[in-house]
Amino acid sequence: KDIARRLALENFMAFAPDGLTSLGVYTGDDYRGGQLFMKVDKEKMFEDFVAAAQWLKARPDCTGKIGAVGFCFGGSTVNMLAVRLGSDLAAGVPFYGAPPPAQDIPKIKAAILVHQGELDKRLAPTWPAYDQALTAAHIAHEGYVYPGAVHGFFCDATPERYNKAAAELAWPRTIAWLNKYVRD
Repeated sequence: KDIARRLALENFMAFAPDGLTSLGVYTGDDYRGGQLFMKVDKEKMFEDFVAAAQWLKARPDCTGKIGAVGFCFGGSTVNMLAVRLGSDLAAGVPFYGAPPPAQDIPKIKAAILVHQGELDKRLAPTWPAYDQALTAAHIAHEGYVYPGAVHGFFCDATPERYNKAAAELAWPRTIAWLNKYVRD
């Protein structure tokens, strides 16, 4: 909700679908949310995200250009939405999300801006191969690996992970990217 609020403050139409809706309302309790996440039908949840993107794009007050921003699982979802939606997605900004399978990368038509934390030993190392595959597929993209930042570096609600310097670089880059590729 906070990211949708931040995007709205930048004069974007913002919609934040809740992947746990099918199991009830997310209370804000990360432990309970984690338990619910383990029970959700992941395929249905992804289809819900696709439907949300299509609903947003079809709104009469939408320019027809949409972007997606996501964090962690949401970052991976942004990458998969880029594959699935093709030219229906103008821009994607995955924060510390897993890249899509290599064979699917040529299906991406959206401009992709990747943010990774240097100390994220699982996902930061995926960036060079993703960069090469995006380049080979002639997809507009940029990527940043933030020094000293861990997985989850953008979340100011988790002080043990939050990296203010990295977050303060990543957000303006995100807004500039969306301005470049989503605005009319």
